[in-house]
Amino acid sequence: MAPENRGYFSAHLEGIQPDCKYLYKLNNTLLRPDPVSMSQPDGVHGASAVVDHSNYQWHDSTWKGLSLNQMVLYELHTGTFSNQGTFRGILSRLNALKDLGINTIELMPVAQFPGKRNWGYDGVYPYAVQQTYGGVNGLKAFVDVCHQKGLAVILDVVYNHLGPEGNYLNDYGPYFTSKYKTPWGKAINYDDNASDEVRHYVIQNARYWLQEFHIDGLRLDAVDTICDNSAYNILTELTDTLDTISTTTKIKRHLIAECDLNDTRMVQPIAQGGCGIHSQWSDDFHHALHTLLTHETFGYYQDYGRLEDFKKAYKEGFVYTGNYSPFRGHSYGSCSKKLPGQTFVVYTQNHDQVGNRPQGERLASLVDFEAQKMAAAACLLSPYLPMLFMGEEYGETNPFLYFIHHGDERLAQAVKNGRIREFKSSKVKGTPPDPRLESSFTHSILDWSKRQKGQHKTLLHFYRFLITLRKSHPALGTDKQNTQIHLLPEYSCFTLSRVTKQAGIYAFFNFSDDQQNIPFESNLKLERILDSSDKRWKGPGAITPETMQGQN
Repeated sequence: MAPENRGYFSAHLEGIQPDCKYLYKLNNTLLRPDPVSMSQPDGVHGASAVVDHSNYQWHDSTWKGLSLNQMVLYELHTGTFSNQGTFRGILSRLNALKDLGINTIELMPVAQFPGKRNWGYDGVYPYAVQQTYGGVNGLKAFVDVCHQKGLAVILDVVYNHLGPEGNYLNDYGPYFTSKYKTPWGKAINYDDNASDEVRHYVIQNARYWLQEFHIDGLRLDAVDTICDNSAYNILTELTDTLDTISTTTKIKRHLIAECDLNDTRMVQPIAQGGCGIHSQWSDDFHHALHTLLTHETFGYYQDYGRLEDFKKAYKEGFVYTGNYSPFRGHSYGSCSKKLPGQTFVVYTQNHDQVGNRPQGERLASLVDFEAQKMAAAACLLSPYLPMLFMGEEYGETNPFLYFIHHGDERLAQAVKNGRIREFKSSKVKGTPPDPRLESSFTHSILDWSKRQKGQHKTLLHFYRFLITLRKSHPALGTDKQNTQIHLLPEYSCFTLSRVTKQAGIYAFFNFSDDQQNIPFESNLKLERILDSSDKRWKGPGAITPETMQGQN
């Protein structure tokens, strides 16, 4: 290969066909796969394969994307969503998700990882689609069908680290820097020597997913561990990239961040000094609701558990906005009052909050049926973007465990030992199952037969009712300004009102174990839309009247 400027090399070869395998020979010694490999048919240590993207014929020409404030998201893991563990396996259930009211699917990472089973955050080929999921054409066909059915697709991408096994980037150049430390070791080099080419590698990856796969947006994993002190931060550059593609294609594209800092600068407009990211996950909403439902107070949950916390999360988005956190031992966060509702994604569970428990218990295994219904209503009636975690809608009780399939046995053993150490001091009972075992994976596969049984079936209909209500009622958009919370701590209750000039919704939430008679101070006449205690929803029996006239 002929050397070019700034560390690049090139060669022109004739007669290369799709699926042709190849390796690079570095310094006449090391044989290595392509760091921009689009296909790794023989795994992370094998040769790369040529991909011809022009071979796929798209059928989504009428797709124009979804506005952010329309989205009802559904996070899923390709390997455990179906028994097939493939993109094709998801396709067989798209109609069921659409019938539920879902319009946006968020895929956990699909970049090539070692072995056959992994959460996806150990990916080492950011441009290659996991072979066991269906590879390049499998993902394209999945997105294509989603668009034809009116579903958007958000892809979870990992730009804060690469996995350890099969990661050969250091053999090619300074992709990592010791300037910063992350939970995974050296940080990706976004602002050190030769970082221009590393940034290009990442920006082009974002373009790749949107342009070649028609992905509607990216969810950025743990951006608080992306270290970049450049004047033009990599996050801002990513936002600019997506916004440019949206403008050029006239299809809306979205950037959603996971951030542990409660930093409103992430979603503030670039012109105001922010990164301009379109939305971010709110763990505070989850933690505030989870502690009220489960009464768990270990770890970071010690910072929550009061009705006042949930009120603040509901009204503002963040609970910690510069106030002191006992768990962290310092004040953190920034004020989120003025941020619009669509800048937050909220949830009652997600892959992290379930899978990072030792036993991987879902909410359905931690609280009773009535509490599950209340959690669903709290999320879906909020002024934020609601996200469900796969199986939540019917109360899946199979766990979502942590699992790996590393070929390096020493690494796999280290992961197992690390999980044991991590939870040794936890107040949650039980030792985490061995992530190396195939059973940790198979036990995490959804049991869709439950959707047609007993309380599971009822909960599914309950979720469908709430999602339909959210989409159809004029007061249930992402307007935080029409949202009011009134606490009744003596009853362990709160009331929610969301009112516009056209209509209003009033909801009453009871976090106690007993029936409560609470005052309704209003001159409004209300008609009952939903009572989660109704026998229709397998409750003990409706306790609210069909109509209610308040008194001032």
